[in-house]
Amino acid sequence: MAKKILIADDEQNIVISLEFLMKREGFTVCIAADGQEAIDKVRSEAPDLVLLDIMMPRKNGYEVCQEIRSDPQLQGTRILMLTAKGREMEVTKGLAMGADAYMTKPFSTRELVTRVKSLLDLPA
Repeated sequence: MAKKILIADDEQNIVISLEFLMKREGFTVCIAADGQEAIDKVRSEAPDLVLLDIMMPRKNGYEVCQEIRSDPQLQGTRILMLTAKGREMEVTKGLAMGADAYMTKPFSTRELVTRVKSLLDLPA
């Protein structure tokens, strides 16, 4: 069965390219355009991995990450923060909030696919 990935980003161009890339790799994809929708989709869709932007309306990525990590039923959800915020302080904060990995935009699609597969324990 295909692994499910939630793309949580409010930037439509990024969502379109990520959705194409993840579907091409054989993943099932669902999308959230803001932080609150991301939390709702994590609960309703039970994705294996969330590609999470930080700068989003309603709730930012840090808040989403923290809410997912504080819910015992969602402990198995992997989180990859994918954001333009690349300063060391932001990376440290993202990982401290419970993200499993952190990548900055712009990113290499090959590197992203490798990280996603690694987080999901799939062969690269």
